[in-house]
Amino acid sequence: MKPTPLYQQLADELAALMASGTLRSGERLPSIRQTRLARGCSAATVFQAYYLLESRGLLRAAPRSGYFVAPTPIPVPMRSQPPAEARPVEVSELVFQLLGSGGHEVPAPFGSAFPSPALFPLEKLRRALVAGSRKMSPAQLTADLPGGHEELRRQISLRYLRLGLAISPDEIVLTNGALEALNLSLQALTRPGDAVLVESPGFYAALQAIERLGLRAIEIPTDAAEGADLDGLAALLRQHAPNPPKACWLMSSFQNPLGSLMPPEKKRALVALLAAHDVTLIEDDVYAELHFSTQPPSPAKAFERDGQVLHCGSFSKCLAPGYRVGWVAAGRFAPQLQRLKLSSSLGGSWPAQAALAEYLQGGGFDHHLRGLRAALAQQRDAMLAAVARHFPAGTRMTRPQGGYFLWVELPDGCDSLALHAQALAEGISLAPGPMFSARHEFDRCLRLNYGQPWTADLEHAMARLGALALACRKTSVNAWPTSRTD
Repeated sequence: MKPTPLYQQLADELAALMASGTLRSGERLPSIRQTRLARGCSAATVFQAYYLLESRGLLRAAPRSGYFVAPTPIPVPMRSQPPAEARPVEVSELVFQLLGSGGHEVPAPFGSAFPSPALFPLEKLRRALVAGSRKMSPAQLTADLPGGHEELRRQISLRYLRLGLAISPDEIVLTNGALEALNLSLQALTRPGDAVLVESPGFYAALQAIERLGLRAIEIPTDAAEGADLDGLAALLRQHAPNPPKACWLMSSFQNPLGSLMPPEKKRALVALLAAHDVTLIEDDVYAELHFSTQPPSPAKAFERDGQVLHCGSFSKCLAPGYRVGWVAAGRFAPQLQRLKLSSSLGGSWPAQAALAEYLQGGGFDHHLRGLRAALAQQRDAMLAAVARHFPAGTRMTRPQGGYFLWVELPDGCDSLALHAQALAEGISLAPGPMFSARHEFDRCLRLNYGQPWTADLEHAMARLGALALACRKTSVNAWPTSRTD
């Protein structure tokens, strides 16, 4: 393994000082000459380190003045307060309109649901696909149908073992992406008319699944930093005790769209609270591998005692988007999930599953993940800095510790749906807040994807998006009558 270059070591040390608050927003860094003398290195090394920090959005250069720590983003102090009653969901039409408007194929795809394909080992996957296909036997094509490719399930079981979870391959059901795993889990636990707990704001596909199955949603108050509000959840469970919800669909790590991360003790308390009310947790954990810390977050499933957590994962976000291979660690629900899988889609793509098994056996997955996490962390910092530079005063944003989504709250007077239409006309997509709410709320909010390698073109697109947001706000403010009675 190659040693870390000196300039990168220096950049990482300075970034750590910024993260700890030792170096604060707006403070001037030592000059190139001062740092060169103090470190005993060349001026070129210091220049490279400062340039790297600037590309991450952590530094800004002032002509003839030096380098300064970039402004700290204003966090979103948001804790949503949805109504407590269970209600039908009508969100699919809005989601279809927005997703069908071409937002994933524009020059600046900030509204996309996926990172850039350039971040994935496509050539190595292609070779693994060829090698895995050569090992394919006619007997395996049907023998592995109930749960999926045997060796891939074993490899997933080994990934769980690294987290301290002893999950047998027999408990794992492979699916066509995590979305099928989540939908099958929901079908296994509910019947039409039942209520399901979901976060607010929450993943729009969860809302669509609830709508499609004729279920009702109970929205959980959600904190932008630490996820679901457990006090609010406890109050909801008490209120609905006579007719309790049948399931809770929740992201405990790097939630979509907020990027929030629930601390370990809060995950433990979540599992205990739901178990006390006999509510099964469907844990959507597709972003778990995309953490920016040295240690991966433990899933909520790590704290279960009675098999009340269905843990759903995927390779689509961290390794192979087009392969559409996900899974559910279903525990005692595995036979039921296998039957639902057989009756709905029979099985997954055996070649894709074989390719991923071959790739994981080769041992390169963790090396790929280290590079992917570093790239996403740098891209996050660049987008945070761009929002701080270009968006209207009063804009708030999250600072996710993983994943590739940023949640932005615009000032009063802004409308993310109107902004979406205006930006799309200029080749910039975004995901408006109302698509993440059963009640079409969060009209001032939007989700931005920082999964694209940062370029001057993306920086320019962020500047233009900020200008459109400012213009949208001014138009809205100017539209008010000069005399108001409300």
